[in-house]
Amino acid sequence: MLRMELKAQRSLSRDAGAQVSKLVFSYFRWLGWLDRGSPVRERINHAWDLAERFAAQPESFTDAELLARAVPDWLATVMEPSADWVRALQGEPRLWLRAHRGQGRVVAENLGDCHIRGAGLLADTLEYVGRSDLFRTGAFHEGAFELQDVNSQAVGFICNPRPGEKWWDACAGEGGKTLHLADLMENQGLLWASDRTPWRLTKLKRRAARARVFNYRATPWDGGPRLPTKTQFDGVLVDAPCSGIGTWQRNPHARWTITAQDVKELSEVQTRLLVNAAVGVKPGGRLVYAACTLARSETAGVVAAFEERCPQFTREPVCDPLTSGAAPCDLLYLWPQETGGNGMCVAVWRRTAG
Repeated sequence: MLRMELKAQRSLSRDAGAQVSKLVFSYFRWLGWLDRGSPVRERINHAWDLAERFAAQPESFTDAELLARAVPDWLATVMEPSADWVRALQGEPRLWLRAHRGQGRVVAENLGDCHIRGAGLLADTLEYVGRSDLFRTGAFHEGAFELQDVNSQAVGFICNPRPGEKWWDACAGEGGKTLHLADLMENQGLLWASDRTPWRLTKLKRRAARARVFNYRATPWDGGPRLPTKTQFDGVLVDAPCSGIGTWQRNPHARWTITAQDVKELSEVQTRLLVNAAVGVKPGGRLVYAACTLARSETAGVVAAFEERCPQFTREPVCDPLTSGAAPCDLLYLWPQETGGNGMCVAVWRRTAG
């Protein structure tokens, strides 16, 4: 929304727009330190001073101060925030790209100012540290890469769809993970993408055309028991709508708009979506639950509720694809301070009965 507003202000230069964006995000990132009664200009300047001080001297902020001011009080009722996590929230987010399969080095050389995340799976995961507007680059318009958070990419790697399989991205949104699944499938097989909001699917279609993805079908789904297709899938991804606590570094304003009641209500929505979407998994197929939140009720709570209602699914261990040699776990948490991306939680099941 901020990007659209800045774009509408034609008198603003690109550099000025970028500066306004930084000021807005700093304001919300440091809102807990600001005097709400002071003039807005003073608050913005104070927030910017705090941001610069944190960048230069992070140790000048104590753990206790950050835990008390950087996140809302109610957060402690839904999770156990650590000082390391909160410190990560106060820093500038990193910008991650996903190049088309096998094109990571080419894209990095084309754009410049890119670091390749790793080898193997991560050879196409890039961190961009430059200042160019990537949306204006020829490589972007040619579909050579997508802007996608590193932990969002991890979800696609965990799904691990194979060419020729049938997959369903049940809560596709604007299609970031849909496009990743299609890339991993080498544009072969069948991929369904659904969302309850038609305009998001319209954006997905535009993105898919630019990325030259053709093995998908987009259709609305309201999350109810009536599925958009009778197809039985090798895999179903439910990237459920959530409180977004995991995105609070990138979206600091959300810290002050989400409530504990929202978290409770969303966990019920997530469980319902998971139970309904599970019907589309064929025997022997896999169900993947992902959410960019770290609240207990939206992670372990949803997993427990689903398993109580759907005993025909058996949970499988998950390995962190971003860490070489990572030990498998029953429920994977990806933390910003460890990965440099949004906080995520991922669980995987296999359908072992009809």
